[in-house]
Amino acid sequence: MNCFSWNPRLRCSERTNCNEGGSPCSPSSYAVQSSIGMRRRSEQAAAGGTTHKFTLAQLSAATDGFSDSNLVGEGGFGRVYRGLLLNGAVAVKQLCRGGAQGTHEFLVECMMLMMLHHPNLVSLVGYCADAGERLLVYEFLPRGSLDAHLFPGGGRRPHEPLCWGARVRIALGAAKGLRYLHEVVTPPVIYRDLKSSNILLADDLSPKLSDFGLAKLGPVGDDTHVSTRVMGTYGYCAPDYAMSGKLNVKSDVYSFGVVLLELITGRRAFDAARSAPEEQRLLLWARPYLAGDRKRCFALADPVLQGRYPRRAFYQLAVVTSLCLRDKPNLRPSMTDVTQALEHVASQPWEDNQRATPDALRSSSSSSRPSSADAS
Repeated sequence: MNCFSWNPRLRCSERTNCNEGGSPCSPSSYAVQSSIGMRRRSEQAAAGGTTHKFTLAQLSAATDGFSDSNLVGEGGFGRVYRGLLLNGAVAVKQLCRGGAQGTHEFLVECMMLMMLHHPNLVSLVGYCADAGERLLVYEFLPRGSLDAHLFPGGGRRPHEPLCWGARVRIALGAAKGLRYLHEVVTPPVIYRDLKSSNILLADDLSPKLSDFGLAKLGPVGDDTHVSTRVMGTYGYCAPDYAMSGKLNVKSDVYSFGVVLLELITGRRAFDAARSAPEEQRLLLWARPYLAGDRKRCFALADPVLQGRYPRRAFYQLAVVTSLCLRDKPNLRPSMTDVTQALEHVASQPWEDNQRATPDALRSSSSSSRPSSADAS
């Protein structure tokens, strides 16, 4: 780890001024709001901001009757459609009745996005609670989700492979969004469902965190965690949180480490399609290559990069990933530390049209998909 310095004591000098372009939430506003009902909270936030309350008829017209031709995504929560309003395109998230995201999560997401503002968080345009339907209206991000770029197939529209520079910029932007939630907002917000499918990309590939239905306010005062029912997505959930139900900001840091590993390797956090059990779980497969041997870490590189990455910066990114994925939460870095490390990685000169070095090409062709025996 001698290629760049790591100072775990680094912290934001001002909790409410990280120069991120985001607006902090004051402790007093949270204290007042914690004493009233969730539904009233979201209604008051909507009345005081620019969020619009839509009717079902308006959103039906915007999406051509929720036409399949406008469908851009779906999951356990429901479906997402592209809609067209007078001032431009929007994304309309229609939650299924009795689906994975219930009324509580709907209200949490409304409240969070009405109160939180940062360039790397998706913006809420409005909502609809009409005729038994629950819909959220967001800014439309034309490049879709990060996972669609990393893991093509499954009927998805193909994307150009992400180059090294784009991957680092996406990682840095997502880190800044998470740092805002953890270290600028008071009390901190724990995202709790960070994964590549929840990172949306703008035209210039700048990332925005989305889907705040599982977000939770973090501990305050002398408390070290909040206890809660374990939620999240398999493969991204921190082991300490999964075992104890004790949630803190370091749970998000672990999930961020999994996303970094996906960016490095081009592999899913969990992939049941792989035949060898030890290769289905990304972290189990990758751990031997994150163990500190600088030469072995290049076996992690996504083959689609074809060796086109700066080896020094790649190793540094692997080190940051490894630190985020430590088993003990107190040994994981803060998101300020992670952001500073990623800024250092991003600052290193590299043109993505540079020819790969012979060493990088050898790593990509011969070692990027090691055998199961080697990974065990």
